[in-house]
Amino acid sequence: MKSSTSTAPAARPTRDPARVQTQTQAQTQTQVSATGVLRPRADAVRNRERILTAARELFVESGSTAPFDEVARRAGVGNATLYRHFPDRPTLVHHVVLFTMGRVTASAEASLAEEPDAFAALCRFTHAAADERIGALCPMLADGFDGEHPELLAARAALEEAVVTLLAAGQDAGLVRTDIGVGDLMVALSQLSRPLPGVACLDTDRFAHRHLQLFLDGLRAPARSELPGSATTLDDLRQKTM
Repeated sequence: MKSSTSTAPAARPTRDPARVQTQTQAQTQTQVSATGVLRPRADAVRNRERILTAARELFVESGSTAPFDEVARRAGVGNATLYRHFPDRPTLVHHVVLFTMGRVTASAEASLAEEPDAFAALCRFTHAAADERIGALCPMLADGFDGEHPELLAARAALEEAVVTLLAAGQDAGLVRTDIGVGDLMVALSQLSRPLPGVACLDTDRFAHRHLQLFLDGLRAPARSELPGSATTLDDLRQKTM
């Protein structure tokens, strides 16, 4: 005779809503490649670049304390998307610096590879670096910024190598005067491309590029004047800012 009692179905495990939400957010930011490697989704990459570009422009205009809400608004994303990529201000500033340095490095390499001569490459790079707001990096590298972070050191080394190679190519070809160093170039680029503090007019691009071209014309060989002092290297800049 069969027992009248029946076995109760096993209870289904409960799911932690917070964990589910975290996993869902992570899945929306990544996708699996054909080789099984996780990589960011194309839309996540686009959003990240838009945020970094918007933050860089705002930092130029208002400093690195610009409101996160305004960064999100200018990037055309929601606040949740901004915080998902960059949970706090130091993280955002860190990645804006890396983003800018990476783009300037790529510009130096492309200019030398694609232009007909080394001086044309130097001119293209200098104007492109100004458009990338490289002059805005100096204020961002202050106020507790971790200047010894491994990512920053690697990005800085790559940038320095690219610019040293670019300038040396012009000097070796006899197109650029030999009494200047990479430090001279980077200081002038930073000073001429950065808006003056307290200036209400932010549309300085048209002036910056005119003044940069005047500066570049002064770099042509043969030199028409004798510069005071000696060529400034990147090591000189680091020692003077420590």
